[in-house]
Amino acid sequence: MQQAEELAKVKARIRALTEKTVSNGCTEAEALAAAEMAGRLLERYALTMEEVDLRRARCVQVEIPLPGKQRRPIDGCVPAIARFCDCKVWLVRDEEGARYIFFGFEEDTALARYLFEVIGRGMATELENFRTSHPALRGTRLRLASVSYQQGMASRLAERLESLLAAREAEVAARRSTGTALMVVKHQVVEDAFRETAVRLVSARRGRLRANGAFRQGYAAGDRINLNRPVRGGGTGALE
Repeated sequence: MQQAEELAKVKARIRALTEKTVSNGCTEAEALAAAEMAGRLLERYALTMEEVDLRRARCVQVEIPLPGKQRRPIDGCVPAIARFCDCKVWLVRDEEGARYIFFGFEEDTALARYLFEVIGRGMATELENFRTSHPALRGTRLRLASVSYQQGMASRLAERLESLLAAREAEVAARRSTGTALMVVKHQVVEDAFRETAVRLVSARRGRLRANGAFRQGYAAGDRINLNRPVRGGGTGALE
């Protein structure tokens, strides 16, 4: 009973962290810091569960509708978001439109959708700043530069998510062996459940990256979004 109550508290805190969005009054940095903290709690949540509980956990699908049918620069972040959140992801295009589908544990897919939305807003904000700071760009030049800028930003954000994932896995591996074993079980549960869906994944064709000045500026902008763990203390109201 005590373990069940503890897990319920962890899940409630994860939900609370996913409510820390820009639309709810947070800055982009605060929102992304909350997302990273939710990721750490998800690791702790999985490690706290017993193996039997993990094997009984239900996998779900979360759909993210996409505007239009053209590729978007944020697409470069999607595989990294899925790996960071321990999810499978695929793109569906049909008569209803285009949408990403994240597949995994309920809390993991919720975090994946949240990260996708927060990163999308961050990229839109940085793009607006880029356009404002380059008033001489017009027409086709502005369109191409904007695409390159966002591609650079997506490339850097994806790298940073992969680095955060590697650091988190190293931390788990450094714990007692049962912790690592439980993470293996978690990944296996998702793999087994995914096989039952009969979905067959194929690698998407990667769009051409324009490694020009705009791309490099976007790549640098990817470092301006706070994906690092919040610093404790200091009386600044940072997450713990």
